[in-house]
Amino acid sequence: MRAQGDTGQAAVEFAIVLPVALVAVLGIVQVGVALRNELAVNVAAREGARAAAVTTDMSAAATSATLAAVHLSIEVSTVANDRDVTVTATYVDDTDVAIIGAFIGPVTHTASVTMALEPP
Repeated sequence: MRAQGDTGQAAVEFAIVLPVALVAVLGIVQVGVALRNELAVNVAAREGARAAAVTTDMSAAATSATLAAVHLSIEVSTVANDRDVTVTATYVDDTDVAIIGAFIGPVTHTASVTMALEPP
């Protein structure tokens, strides 16, 4: 038998738990997107360093290989000396997942890869 005052208990519990669960799910989605972008920046830096290590026009090769590796607007910088080349890829990730993005703000992903220059 139900007590007289229990008629709306499930609705009240649902109304309390739903916002908390929704924010948790959106937070998990945002973390997943940030991890995907971090991995993409790492792959792009590696591809750019590999391309720069095997050519004479290091900066152009690094930039084109980095941009071809992923579909993000990545900034690429190349530094070379007599023995190796370093490619740094940077991407500013605007956290645009609803509710969570307003709390976190933009996240900057940076990866730097150094590879030995290969003889021509």
